[in-house]
Amino acid sequence: MRRFLALWLAGLLLAAVPVHDSPGQSARRADPLQLAPQRPGQTDVYVLSFGLWGPQSVFESEAKGAARILEQQLGAKGRSIVRFNTKRRAGATPQTLLAAAEAAGRTLDPAEDIVVLVLTSHGAPEGIGLVAGRDTRLVTPGDVRGLLERTRAQHRVVIVSACYSGVFAKALADERTLVITAAAADKPSFGCQDGATWTYFGDAFFNKALRREPRLDAAFETARGLVTQRERREGFDPSNPQIAGGSQVLQRLYNR
Repeated sequence: MRRFLALWLAGLLLAAVPVHDSPGQSARRADPLQLAPQRPGQTDVYVLSFGLWGPQSVFESEAKGAARILEQQLGAKGRSIVRFNTKRRAGATPQTLLAAAEAAGRTLDPAEDIVVLVLTSHGAPEGIGLVAGRDTRLVTPGDVRGLLERTRAQHRVVIVSACYSGVFAKALADERTLVITAAAADKPSFGCQDGATWTYFGDAFFNKALRREPRLDAAFETARGLVTQRERREGFDPSNPQIAGGSQVLQRLYNR
């Protein structure tokens, strides 16, 4: 099933539509989003959490749960936006993702604050899938870079829970961008059953490790061990979660 999804998603490259607006669309769109203002002299964290694959409810659940735990552990209450797709609702479309990124960009201080972007979905070697009603497309690392640019934040965290998500670490990680992924660029991840609360990585990282350890890098190391143990116990080839970049982000987060 996962191999089929990866091949199907990769095929979307032939008709992929970039996640961006047509000229003038952004200016015309109403802005109903409200975020707590940034506090001058403090490093505030803004969380954008998106469940992209509508046909399976685990991605909605993981997007919500991840945002809730990040809010608590990073002091981001009132500074998070969660969008997701379901079988009946298209809530995480390219337009709503852009609107959320732009809302953060209008609120935060680009030099002072941090954006945490969470994406959970099925993945392929070239990116991750977005299924919102009849709208089906591949979200590439270039698309995610564009979303980050819309936030204007100079310090960013990207967490991708999907098969083959290590492709985002390779493309996006640098000193100011911490990237955490559920799998290496050439590995599937597991636990995406419809009706589940978390994927295997989401459960290990957000639900277990991050609840006990507020440092993202330390929580990742714990989660990597937990998810690898579970995969081996259940007979899966380990997904090899990745962490890359972010030295300046971690310093800013934990020296507030």
